[in-house]
Amino acid sequence: MQKRLLALIWIALAGFATVGCSPDLPRAVAEARYTSPASQFITIRDGVRLHVRDEGKRDAPVLILAHGSNASLHTWEPWVAELKDDWRVISFDFPAHGLTGPSKSGVYSSTAYVQVVDDLARHFKVERFVLGGNSMGGGVAWRYALAHSEKVAGLILVDAAGYPRETGKPPLVFRLARTPVIGEIFSRATTKGMIESNLKQVIVDDALVTPEMVKRYHGLLMREGNRQATLARMRAGPDDPNAYQKIPTITAPTLVIWGEADPWIPFADAKRFAQEIKGAKLVSYPNIGHLPQEEVALATAKEVDAFLQQVYLKPAP
Repeated sequence: MQKRLLALIWIALAGFATVGCSPDLPRAVAEARYTSPASQFITIRDGVRLHVRDEGKRDAPVLILAHGSNASLHTWEPWVAELKDDWRVISFDFPAHGLTGPSKSGVYSSTAYVQVVDDLARHFKVERFVLGGNSMGGGVAWRYALAHSEKVAGLILVDAAGYPRETGKPPLVFRLARTPVIGEIFSRATTKGMIESNLKQVIVDDALVTPEMVKRYHGLLMREGNRQATLARMRAGPDDPNAYQKIPTITAPTLVIWGEADPWIPFADAKRFAQEIKGAKLVSYPNIGHLPQEEVALATAKEVDAFLQQVYLKPAP
């Protein structure tokens, strides 16, 4: 059955390729379309030109936010809007994503992304901060907390990646990317319809998947170099597959936020994070999917604000 499905997908994608591959969006065009007045580009190691937004109160405690796979810093815009009056919020695009684009090394491992977060913090001379991440970015966040515990004042895990799957299969989009030949065709024949279908899989309320959201996700994936980098990233596999065994050693105050209807990372993982990280608080939302920071933005932002107040403003013992 699986072979037959892959064969049908191959034929469909070959049809897309025959009609014509989706062209890349030139870097300058993408930047003109998707930067904001808060956007800036900083150069970190490996010559990466990192797209960053540093917003909010300049002298306030810092929250750094790491997005998920195939997303961008735009996923955090609802939180930034709610939090920037009281906090300094730094969001960014990982290499192979958004307006940052590919890196010269072509290495997009968890270890490399942990280093990106550290380079970002060093650039802005932020010595201690709360670090939040969704999905892939959540996986980077807890790995960073393990590697740099002295810098992490608090940890926010939003439908975070990390635990291995004992049952089930990765999402279809990941399986396609990892399949020889099909992956190449899939990466070149990327349509808005594919993006819309993918978003409607991870977001429960289809009404939230607006044409503007689809156009943005599609446009940023089309940014020149991103599709090839995404293919390389998905095929590389984890560079530290046993890192999750160290999660119980995390000491940072931790807030776990989760959509109970997440089709990609099960709610059981949220409970495991909350159980294994001492003192962690779990806040979950029924009938919400993989992106609660977008699906229930106001409610989750309020939880984050309360957490930041607890971390930064609680009286010393």
